Parts: sequence; C-alpha cells; structure tokens
Amino acid sequence: MKRQIIDTIAKYETIIIHRHVRPDPDAYGSAFGLREILRATYPNKKVYTTGEHEETLSFLTMPDKVTDDQFKDALVIVTDTANTERVDDQRYKTGAFLLKIDHHPNDDPYGDLLWVNTDASSASEMIYDLYEEGQKVADWKMSDEAARLLFAGIVGDTGRFMFHSTSRKTFETAGDLISYNFDRTELFNGMYEVDRNLLNLQGYIYQKFVIDDNGMAYVKLTVDTLKEYGVTSSETSLLVGSLGNVKGIRAWVIFIEESDQIRVRLRSKGPIINELAKEFGGGGHPLASGASVYSWEEADRVIEKLKGICQ
Repeated sequence: MKRQIIDTIAKYETIIIHRHVRPDPDAYGSAFGLREILRATYPNKKVYTTGEHEETLSFLTMPDKVTDDQFKDALVIVTDTANTERVDDQRYKTGAFLLKIDHHPNDDPYGDLLWVNTDASSASEMIYDLYEEGQKVADWKMSDEAARLLFAGIVGDTGRFMFHSTSRKTFETAGDLISYNFDRTELFNGMYEVDRNLLNLQGYIYQKFVIDDNGMAYVKLTVDTLKEYGVTSSETSLLVGSLGNVKGIRAWVIFIEESDQIRVRLRSKGPIINELAKEFGGGGHPLASGASVYSWEEADRVIEKLKGICQ
C-alpha cells in the first residue's frame, strides 16, 4: 500500500492535502508534515494544504490559500479523517484522485486509494512510516520543519506518550524525529502553556464534575459558563483530559455548548466508548471519541448510556 501511495504521489504535479474540521495537533502534524516532506522531495511539484485555520495551532503553521482551479487534475490526500462529513474543505471531491491516510476505525472507506492503520498512534506516525518507505524507494527527504510537525502530531495524539496507543514503534519514530533541528521546549510551550482564564475554567471543571459509583463522570460547560471565563469552545480541547487525573474515574464526558450544537467529548481509561459516539453521529477511537447533540435532554441520554457502559 505504501508503495502504491508513493507511486501515485509521483504521478501528480499538484497535490492538495486536507485534514479534519476542528483540527488538533495530529491533524496539523500529519497534513502539514506530509506537505513539507513532499516539498523537500519534489521541489517542482505544487503542494498545498487547505482548510480553515485553527488559531490555537498558529504556533505550528498556517494553511495555504487554494483556488478552485488548482483542484483540477490534482491529487487530493486526506489525513487523520475517518469520515467524509469531517473533511475540512469539501472541495476535496473535485480533485482527479483521492487518497485517504488515517488511523481511526475505517467506518467510512472513502477514496480511490486508502491506507488505514488502527494500530498507529497517530496519522503523523503513519506519515513518518510512509516517509521511511519513500526514502528507500524514491529518495524522499525529511526537513527539520516536517520533523517538528510530525513530532507535535505524535505528542498530541498520544497525550505525551501516556495513552494506550503508544507503542514501541511510536517511541522509535519520536526518537528519530528529535534528531532533527527544532526547539522542543518552544514546541511544548506552544502545545501546553495555557492562559489564566483557561486554568480558571479547569478549576471550575474540577469543582463541578459529577461522578457515580462505577467511575462514570461528566461535566456540562454552557455558553454562559464559557463567556464567564472568557474561553472559546475550541480552547476547551486543551482541558478534555483533565478528569483523567482524578482517581476512580473510568470514563468521562465533557459537554461544550455552542450556538448551534453541544459538543460531546468522550474519554476512557478502559471501557470502549466509540460505539456510543457513533450512536450520536460521531466516532473516533475506542478510548477517545466525540460527537454532537442538539439539546441538554439528548446530552442526558449520552450520560445514561455511558453510565451503563461503565456499569
């Protein structure tokens, strides 16, 4: 499969890379990391990334501006995106050939060619794996910037190597990447330093979360609460893992109210939760998933179902 991907990439003069909406470090790391590898390897190709920029990830990089005409005869690559509804920039359909590279369960096998590896810790780890094969067969090149981006993606999706998805391969990949010239301290500061208002909201979460006898926990963050603390919905992504530090919690859900929906962020230390996310139109990994609901009554149904899973 990796050879097919490398051969396919070699055929196209224009390559446009997408990732999922509401991006996290792995979405940026995999998409932009691949962009930098291809730009270093094929300086005559036109390689772009597209999608709406996430301000909290500005420390990593910025998307390119891509016109509709550039999609004509282009190879489109989508990384770290399980289903088509979550692809950022729906123009991905207008390219000449579509390639999917992902590590989530393959519930939506879209694309003319797809490589899905659920054993990988992250899509960024998969991109490095692809690079290693490309280095052997097509003299692919890794730049310092590509290494920085891929490392950030791996760190983000493994929770600083604490999540169960972290494997020996993950550590080996990270070890290779840190041999390149980038400032890890600066990168970690960008990923994990938070403003005081976000810390205050974290305190609110610790004060207000509810836990039952089976280790199921939840907390609801309303629009008014976010306004009170001066935190945006996207910034709350930095706090999703907070309840994982609480002894006795086995699985938890954080609800974030927005103007048109309530985001559902599910996390677990053992019970499988991605099937629950699918019931509410979402998905993800067995221990880290997300969905959306459209009323607090529907949110309460998520809570009851999660209670049953933990029980």
